[in-house]
Amino acid sequence: MNACELTALVTAAANTLAADRSEEEITLLGSVLTQLADTLFTIAACRSARQGGCAKKS
Repeated sequence: MNACELTALVTAAANTLAADRSEEEITLLGSVLTQLADTLFTIAACRSARQGGCAKKS
């Protein structure tokens, strides 16, 4: 998938998720998805810094 296809997919997903939802619901969903993204970036950074030692202890 190239960058144009990916951005089109994300836009379509956002439009679908927002359909028939209130402003409050859209705001909450956006906030939750932002937190999800931030947490995924934090996990990836932790794994990179510790070479995978962030999530599990042996």
